[in-house]
Amino acid sequence: MAYPKAPWKLQGYAIQTGQLVDIEQARPFIPPEFEIISVLPGKTLGGVYASRYESGSALEYSELIVVAGLVSYAGNWGAWISHIYVDNPDSVAGGREIWGLPKELAEFTWDKGEDSSQVAVRQGNRKLCRFSTTNMVLPFSTGFPLPLSGPVLSALNSDVLLFKGEFNSPLELVNGKLDIPAESPFVKLNLNQPLLTVQCQSLQILVNAPEVVGQKSVDFSYQ
Repeated sequence: MAYPKAPWKLQGYAIQTGQLVDIEQARPFIPPEFEIISVLPGKTLGGVYASRYESGSALEYSELIVVAGLVSYAGNWGAWISHIYVDNPDSVAGGREIWGLPKELAEFTWDKGEDSSQVAVRQGNRKLCRFSTTNMVLPFSTGFPLPLSGPVLSALNSDVLLFKGEFNSPLELVNGKLDIPAESPFVKLNLNQPLLTVQCQSLQILVNAPEVVGQKSVDFSYQ
């Protein structure tokens, strides 16, 4: 596979949910070495992110990311990505071999209009989810790009990795709806009811190279 070296610069469009996840439901999707961070009693913070990276990106592809929760390890904290799907084989290879992410191939069908957008993601005959947005919940938009940064913890073979994604985009609070069917591998996380959904119309991301912050002692396979 021919994929670029890290960091990857990506740009395009994205929608992101934020929601509370039961820690007991998240636990099977997260290796036991990682402590799940509680943001409320019995709850961690997770979400679903769908994006389309376009011309000018290190690679052009669509992506679906499922965050099972926030975790900590050896003094570091970050999001734990339990499932991630793309429609570019080079992105699969790069994600697995650079960042230790469990990327899989999937098919994306986008329907993006001026006031709404929808993406359906599937693997063959299996539906993974349908994610849609409509008009803004409130007349809220930053109107200007906001710089944000988010750490992610992952695992590559026996290495525990930490990397950061740097985001820059105007943000819009929109109505979001997630339909996750029973056959979806992440249905047990109960992510169908987003607390909030944010839309990024002009997104720029820098995904930095990872650093090794520890060693895994227990074998783990992604759910």
